[in-house]
Amino acid sequence: MILHTLRQVERHFEEALSCFGLAVVAVCVFLQVIMRYGFNSALQWSEEVAAIAMVWAVYMGAVLCVRERFHIRIMAGVMLLPTKAATGVVILADVIWLGFSVFMVKISIDYLEVLWTFTSTTPRLGINEFYPQSIVFIGYTLMIVRLLQLYAGWWRGGRRGIPGMRPEHNRETPET
Repeated sequence: MILHTLRQVERHFEEALSCFGLAVVAVCVFLQVIMRYGFNSALQWSEEVAAIAMVWAVYMGAVLCVRERFHIRIMAGVMLLPTKAATGVVILADVIWLGFSVFMVKISIDYLEVLWTFTSTTPRLGINEFYPQSIVFIGYTLMIVRLLQLYAGWWRGGRRGIPGMRPEHNRETPET
């Protein structure tokens, strides 16, 4: 039971956080519209909460895209290549993406160190900026983890086909 629950959390973690973030954005914007047009007043905190929730939703959505292989790719061009060439192109693109993600993790650590040393708070909520800004580190770290999980599964599966391709991109007959 606990193992099943952990698998479900691992499987739907990004989706849940993205959906929650988007729901928070929708509620905040709705409340702001009601307050402005219904009561000629404004909620001071709602725009800040909506902005933070949107950024978190976007980063979690990007992690979800890595896991589900939904990132922008020119699959029509890749699928025209023989399987070995297509595999090489996908691996090269993923290595470049991995390098960029590692670079962003390093940059985000440096940035978070500055925010931790020289504290700054959000204007309305008074939250230490370190916490909402930590999504850059969390997002890129999770992207690295998901990319490594994808390749671990491909490797365990006998390295058949193109790594991490979606079912609709699988080929009926393997080419060389």
